[in-house]
Amino acid sequence: MRQSLYTVARAKLTLPVALRTNGTVNGTTVDLHENKDAARSAMLVVHTGTITDGSHAITLQESDNGSAWSTVGSTDLQGTAPTIAATDDDAVFELGYVGAKRYLRAVVVTSGATTGGTLGATILRAFPRRTPIAHS
Repeated sequence: MRQSLYTVARAKLTLPVALRTNGTVNGTTVDLHENKDAARSAMLVVHTGTITDGSHAITLQESDNGSAWSTVGSTDLQGTAPTIAATDDDAVFELGYVGAKRYLRAVVVTSGATTGGTLGATILRAFPRRTPIAHS
């Protein structure tokens, strides 16, 4: 079988696209071992729509068990977690993860917003121990 990105990667939604106003939203848990694929790497992809105001700080969190969460340390990140502002309409931000935890999720903390902004995030799981990766 010819190897392609489709056979070694799978996108999983963590923050649905929504209007974000002041407050904290924890994303949905993404299991890097889903379907026994055992992904060895991941990338957070944040996509924005219209951002009218406020500051939208994105962080990536990790967990061994899916219930006790901590912010990923800089040594396990490739790139910098974005803080989205009104100048970031229709943008895409990427943040690589090279840590060893099983579970990931994105978190957005919005402050200083009157009307806020629209954004969402996806975690791309990749380089599984077993290929092709399951897409069911």
